[in-house]
Amino acid sequence: MLRVAEQYAVSDPGRQRRANEDSLLVRAPLFVVADGMGGAQAGEVASRVAIEAFGPGIGSEQEPERELAELAHAANARIHDLSRTNLEHAGMGTTLTAIYVGTDEVAIAHVGDSRAYCLRDGELLRLTDDHSLVDELVRQGRLTPQEAEEHPQRSVITRALGPEGTVDVDTRSFRARAGDVYLICSDGLTTMLSEEEIREILLTSASLRAASEALVAAANAAGGRDNITVVLVRLEDVSAPGMAPDGPHDATQTDIPVVRPAPVEPRRPRAPGAGAESEAARARARTRRRRRRAATGAAIAIAIVGALLAGGYLALQNVYFIGTNQRGLVTMFEGVPFALPGGLDLYSSRYVSGVDAVTVPPARRRTLLDHSLRSEANAAALIRSLEQEELE
Repeated sequence: MLRVAEQYAVSDPGRQRRANEDSLLVRAPLFVVADGMGGAQAGEVASRVAIEAFGPGIGSEQEPERELAELAHAANARIHDLSRTNLEHAGMGTTLTAIYVGTDEVAIAHVGDSRAYCLRDGELLRLTDDHSLVDELVRQGRLTPQEAEEHPQRSVITRALGPEGTVDVDTRSFRARAGDVYLICSDGLTTMLSEEEIREILLTSASLRAASEALVAAANAAGGRDNITVVLVRLEDVSAPGMAPDGPHDATQTDIPVVRPAPVEPRRPRAPGAGAESEAARARARTRRRRRRAATGAAIAIAIVGALLAGGYLALQNVYFIGTNQRGLVTMFEGVPFALPGGLDLYSSRYVSGVDAVTVPPARRRTLLDHSLRSEANAAALIRSLEQEELE
């Protein structure tokens, strides 16, 4: 039987946002992260409403996936109603990622591009799929994962709570183990840090508190372009000798993060020759990592040179594409949809519409925001048509 042994949560506005539109719930055995979006303070309202819907928790452990989905649907209905009755909240929405720790499984409910991970045996396992434009393009084979990381439309999500009256909620259950560490985070973390960087910080931190603060600091050091929320949870086995069935697994506790030192596992005796085999395995692993780094470096260098050549040529052709700005509004850009390391963008904003991308029907959004290069006249005509449809 598993329970929460250690937990910690932190939310930071980042370096480029004045307000924090992320909300979170930390109440073992239920943990939720919501990343709001919308003009003025609408995003903050949407994420808060979503968290409030999960406040009562689930009533039974028999079907946690179903109960989490029902809470998400209730939150969607409430946010959608508010957006239709209040002009200041029009078009607002929020992502949602929730986990519930059961006796031997973790149940997950997910909408949007916040994420859930499990750190197990030194490996970082991603438990959710992003509902985003770039992830759809990657799944279709139209973008590589590397291109997706720097794509100017990587913030465009294709599914959220609130914009529509109904929403599909992804649910799954994941067989848990003692010692697992679960991470729930908003995209303010994952757009700034690679999964390998996140993994290294989790592995080298002395506690979940230290890991949470290190993750936020690293994301801010990388630019901190968005709000950053991190929730970390470590599990233990209460059936182990000497374990008492009490503590932060109690669903009635408050939302205050609980930090406890991780237990020290006893050393296991090694079989004869195991040390040499282990050292040889580590040496082989180091060699593989060096080769991967060298190959990655060469690929990056080639990609940069190619992008510079392509960008220089296409810039002369006066090309345009349609994407979204940081507020999620449909925008016409001049240039090509790529950014080079060091923050050098190969595009610039030329016109910002008043249309929020999440209000565009999914089929239309996929064709409009597919990073196709267009003429100025074609791009402008498409945006004018979109704005006219919004007025009708």
